[in-house]
Amino acid sequence: MGTAKRRKVMSEINVVPYIDVMLVLLVIFMVTAPLMNQGIKIDLPQSDSKPLDVDADELPLVISVKKDSTYYINVGNEEKPIALAYLGEQAGKIIEANPTIKVFVEGDKSLPYEVIINLMNILQLAGATNVNLITEPPT
Repeated sequence: MGTAKRRKVMSEINVVPYIDVMLVLLVIFMVTAPLMNQGIKIDLPQSDSKPLDVDADELPLVISVKKDSTYYINVGNEEKPIALAYLGEQAGKIIEANPTIKVFVEGDKSLPYEVIINLMNILQLAGATNVNLITEPPT
């Protein structure tokens, strides 16, 4: 019987497939990043207030009110207006599931004061204990 030649074990890692995967992921992130803009375009009032600390791990609940008094809630990426009564119901469910969630209200600067007060009353009835207002820094 003859002795069989043994193959030498190859101890190198082939990195070409990893580079291909990384390039594909890079392209995917570059394409999807501009699509992930969240929120409603609102002309916010300017104020010289200090920014609040928000944890990156916990997303706040943001309620937006446009110039024409239409309400929006940041659930998903939908930009559909929501009725004030239904908004209170939705906010109540979110606050009940996460009682420590921070609630922010952003309203157009031309809105009547009454619209924001009505929204804050609805949020208070929904269980929000601390409602914050969003403004822009002065230019």
